[in-house]
Amino acid sequence: MSAPHHLPVLLDEVVAALAPSPGEQFIDATFGAGGYTRALLDRGARVIAIDRDPDAIAAGRAAGLDGLTLVEGQFSALDAATDDPVDGVTMDIGVSSMQLDQAERGFSFQADGPLDMRMARSGPSAADFVNDADEEEIADVLYRYGDEPKSRRIARAIVAARPMTRTGELATAVRRALGYRAHDKKDPATRAFQAIRIHVNRELDELGDGLAAAERALRPGGRLAVVTFHSLEDRLVKRFLRDRSGAAPGGSRHLPAANDARAPSFEAVGKAVRPGEAELARNPRARSATLRTARRTNAAAWNQSEMES
Repeated sequence: MSAPHHLPVLLDEVVAALAPSPGEQFIDATFGAGGYTRALLDRGARVIAIDRDPDAIAAGRAAGLDGLTLVEGQFSALDAATDDPVDGVTMDIGVSSMQLDQAERGFSFQADGPLDMRMARSGPSAADFVNDADEEEIADVLYRYGDEPKSRRIARAIVAARPMTRTGELATAVRRALGYRAHDKKDPATRAFQAIRIHVNRELDELGDGLAAAERALRPGGRLAVVTFHSLEDRLVKRFLRDRSGAAPGGSRHLPAANDARAPSFEAVGKAVRPGEAELARNPRARSATLRTARRTNAAAWNQSEMES
């Protein structure tokens, strides 16, 4: 279950934020290889672990850990996994090391594989998107989810090169569009792969819905710990916690503040946490990680439909 190549990011910091005690119940919304779950179980807690990747669920079941309940599905509905409020929720957002390292999953261009990228192994794949979407939609996805300034040029190259079925074909099309050379510092295909993966898996929509579900699932005093890996995710979490804690910016004489009588449903706990030098030396993939934590108040959950987009 905890493969040698998978290192849970900010593990000590996440566990400290969740502060598990024997008998408490937690939701690990992004089970993956089970690093956070195992740490919680080791401290006597019970864990409901969710993952939409059937491979992760199968590995967890094979481990046969006491106190663990596994749920295959999307964490946007994590509150439906329990009838009782829980003491904590943790989320580790984005693609896992296991998915990146398996060429057949199609998440990475480091080794050629099928152009898939589906976390749940169902629904439209990355190949379906690049082969069927029009040029404008492809450009919009690259710009919105990959911060790609030359998205239109890349989109034209993708359309000209299709049909595509392999990760290597997509990476080649992107590199040719931007004149990439082997000695360049950063491979431009990185941004394109990130953007397409986020789009295929609806990752930002899933995160927004998952945060609202955690709000509904947590008991008063319950703890939330969310680890993100790029600015789009982190901004969404930061904005959610800012709004739910009543810390949204006030109005001005030009733009008066909205009349919002809703009580804060979260209390922010500390500042954002990033990996230290020792962790980065052990696990370079942790370099972009950010942990944000909060504590649930006794106020009612805000309506999910009222979340800011």
